[in-house]
This record gives sequence, C-alpha cells and structure tokens, in this order.
Amino acid sequence: MGGLTGRTALVTGASRGIGRGIARRLARDGALVAVHYASGEAEAKETAALIHEEGGHAFTVGGDVSQTGRIADLFAQLQRELTQRTGSSALHILVNNAAYGGRPTVPEDVTPELLDRYLAVNARAPFLIAQRALELMPSGGRIVNISSGITRSAQPDMIAYAMSKSVVDQLTLHLARHVAERGITVNSVAPGRTDNGSPLFSHPGAVARMAELSAFKRVGRVEDIADVVAFVASDDARWITGSVIDATGGSLLG
Repeated sequence: MGGLTGRTALVTGASRGIGRGIARRLARDGALVAVHYASGEAEAKETAALIHEEGGHAFTVGGDVSQTGRIADLFAQLQRELTQRTGSSALHILVNNAAYGGRPTVPEDVTPELLDRYLAVNARAPFLIAQRALELMPSGGRIVNISSGITRSAQPDMIAYAMSKSVVDQLTLHLARHVAERGITVNSVAPGRTDNGSPLFSHPGAVARMAELSAFKRVGRVEDIADVVAFVASDDARWITGSVIDATGGSLLG
C-alpha cells in the first residue's frame, strides 16, 4: 500500500455507499482525500473520521452538484483546503461518483422535470467537475468516472438513469483523447448490483434475485468497486485510458 502517497483526490458523493468505500480505499493507499457531499454533511464527516481512524488523511467539501453555481463554490473550498494542507492546489485524482438514482420509472411516466434531474447530476455535473478539475491537474493525473452496467443491458423502468449514465462513458471516451497529451488518463468503472447500504439490500428476497444476475451469484460489495477504482487511479493503470471497465461481477455475460 502507499502507492498514492503525496497525491490528492476528490471523490464526489463520498458521504456514504460506494463513494465512501472509494474514499477510504484511496486514503489507505496514501492519498489526501476530499470527501464531497451534497446534503449529508454529518455522513461526510463520518467518512472523514473513518479515514482518520484508519491512519489516513481527509477533509470534507460540500455542494449540490446539480446546481451549476455550486460547482464553483465546491472548487473554491477544495483549492483553499488543499493549499492549507499541502501548500498547493494541485489535484491528482478525480473520482466522479456522485449520482442520482431515483426510483424505477417506466418510460411513459418520465416527466421532463425528472429527466432534467437525472441529466443534471449524472451527466452535466461530471463534465463540469472534470472541466474544473483539469485546471488543477498535473501530468499523470487520473479521472475516474463511475458509470453503470445498466448502460449495456435493457431495463425499461431505469431508462432515464441509464440514459444519463451513458453520457459518462462518452465523457470518458472523448476526454481521454483530449487530455492524453498531458499524460492524464480518463476511464469509467461500471458497477453492477452493489450493496451500497440502501434499504433495498436489507430484503433477502431482493438480494437473492439480484445475486442471480452475477456470474458469481452474489451482489457486489462496496470494496469490489473501490478496489477497481484504486487500480485505475494508480500508476499501474498508466497504459489504460478511454476504457469502460466492467465491474458488474459478470452480470453482462448472459
């Protein structure tokens, strides 16, 4: 461990679930982690406290990324905190994890307002956050976008979510080519059904049905995704860019 010592990371949506797992793993690997939250400040502070208990370093930054103006505020906080702690505002790793999942909604019931919500958080925000992050990112930086396996499987009642997440993969593809000359890699990690602590995963029947989708006959764990992200963020992944890494546990094998 320690492969990320001396590096800084921003993990959006890191107050709980997969984002919390990613933040903890990057910190265990040595990174100073900015734990972002939209509204769960107490949960974000809990994430940072867990990191400190594990011997890592973290701080919290807030902002509803669905609101364009709040992204500027988020980066003002980030730059201030990084400079205070490291003497520099350099950001080495961005993990675009914050997302709006909503509830299953059949296509006929997707309203313009609901679609806008999905697109604001899952599509527009990752682009704008990456745009700002690149202003702070030195050569060798890493952008990791959290996508979803649902972008490559049909589930009509998740159409709005899947559409918004498919934008993330296009962001990865085109941005990877654009920043390659700077030595920066951009990749997507696509989880499948992963126990992120939501109430759904407290129902054994639902978990059993979801487990059947995986080749390993279990649902994913937060650690399964965090470990993949940590690899992509490391120097070991220096020759990988523009890729969508399937982290669904074989759920798309058929």
